[in-house]
Amino acid sequence: MNDAQTVLLGIDGGTGGIRAGLYDTKGHCLGFSSKEYKTDFPKPGYAMQDPKDWWESLGIAVRELLNQTNIDRRSIRALAFDSTCTSVVVCKKDATPLYPCIIWMDVRAKKEADELFEKTKEFYSPEWMPPKLAWLKRNEPKIFEEAEVFCEYQDWITYKLSGKWCMNNNTACNWGYSIYDGFSRKIYEALDIEEALNKFPGSEVFRVGDLIGTLTKEAAEHLGLYEGLKIAQGGIDSSIGLLGIGVNRPGRIGMITGSSNLAMALNDRPLLNPHGSNNGPDNLIEGYYTDYVGQSASGSILSWYVKNFCEGYSYRQMDELAKTVPIGSNGILLLDYFQGNKHPYQDGKARGMFYGLSLSHKKEDLYRAILEGVAFGSERILDTFREKGVDVKEMNMAGGSARSPLWMQIHADVSNVIINVPEDINAPNLGCAIACAVMLGVYPDLPAAVDHMVRYKHSYIPDPESHKKYQKIYELYKSFYPLTKDWMHEFSDLCDSL
Repeated sequence: MNDAQTVLLGIDGGTGGIRAGLYDTKGHCLGFSSKEYKTDFPKPGYAMQDPKDWWESLGIAVRELLNQTNIDRRSIRALAFDSTCTSVVVCKKDATPLYPCIIWMDVRAKKEADELFEKTKEFYSPEWMPPKLAWLKRNEPKIFEEAEVFCEYQDWITYKLSGKWCMNNNTACNWGYSIYDGFSRKIYEALDIEEALNKFPGSEVFRVGDLIGTLTKEAAEHLGLYEGLKIAQGGIDSSIGLLGIGVNRPGRIGMITGSSNLAMALNDRPLLNPHGSNNGPDNLIEGYYTDYVGQSASGSILSWYVKNFCEGYSYRQMDELAKTVPIGSNGILLLDYFQGNKHPYQDGKARGMFYGLSLSHKKEDLYRAILEGVAFGSERILDTFREKGVDVKEMNMAGGSARSPLWMQIHADVSNVIINVPEDINAPNLGCAIACAVMLGVYPDLPAAVDHMVRYKHSYIPDPESHKKYQKIYELYKSFYPLTKDWMHEFSDLCDSL
């Protein structure tokens, strides 16, 4: 194979939209395009999307990408796709949706998650597949019964691309699945949803970088590509993004930013939650467990604020204004639990808030408070790794937040760590290209491909004086939830009863 003529297509299905990138085998981006789609929030804690929007947006993004480059489409030798995870797609065998997708940030299944913990003594977040399926059976029994397939965003797109129903061990770990032991039936029996096991997408299970199949004629026409194009197995956006930011061995933390922030590390044993999802082993890179801790909302809070309260201002303009605001945001502290708290409290009833508002405050004060509040939430995650003995001195970060030098410096100063930003901040897209390169045999395995395809453009060094100031605020940030938990729960229950 002539590497100079080999182009790789990496597609990232995120919370806010589809992103498509073309890469050479050295990891250089040759073109990039994106298309947004909407998320519906019909009730507090709910978050839903229409799978048909994913497919339409995918076609638009790829065709735009092809139109803006001069690359011969026949030089594109493979594509891979990653997506958000712990979603529930309910559909027919022909992929016709029967219900809006209950996406990852939806926490309506808190009752079912609590019940599962009581019965098994194993923690499963309300975000994950089994509690959501139990909620669906109890609240939408007709839909649950009519469903022919329960799957993830990833699996639904795989079917649309290849015409094949299958699973991959990277996402299925979030369903109580191990590539060695299969499904943990006790989870499904505890929630009385054993029949769901018979509706999962096929018996074939692939690993990241495996060959799934090839593009169908219909999919090729939709994307503007050619029938027979090879499809490499991708996985969860955060896991694939971990490859794209250069974390391929133990020793460094990676954080993927976007609508939420997720910190991940590779270890030779399960470090944080031996019974939890996505630990492995071998769910991403052979020989390693993947430990992760995340925030339910981060970039999505900033997006909400800018869209609703900063009309006429871009993120870059707001960043410039926020630079003039001192540490502490002129007395405003943000609690970043806008979609509940994922870590460390796993509380679906918790909600976000601004504390300290006065009539003197301006939009840039609240904007900076969001940047700082999200950074405090990320620091709480890093504390968890530190508590388990991980020496966190550096962190690789990519995603939408990495476009903001101000936000990256705030993260560095809050956490007192060096922040390394890769040359290509669209880490999941690059990670998909890495999976393609391994599938084609350009590199022998994922770690080798990462070594050859990931480079860095900037490192943010923490300022000691700024860190001291932030540490004082961070201690108060940590005390905020314990002081307000009971009030938040009481208020949530009251609103639900009205």
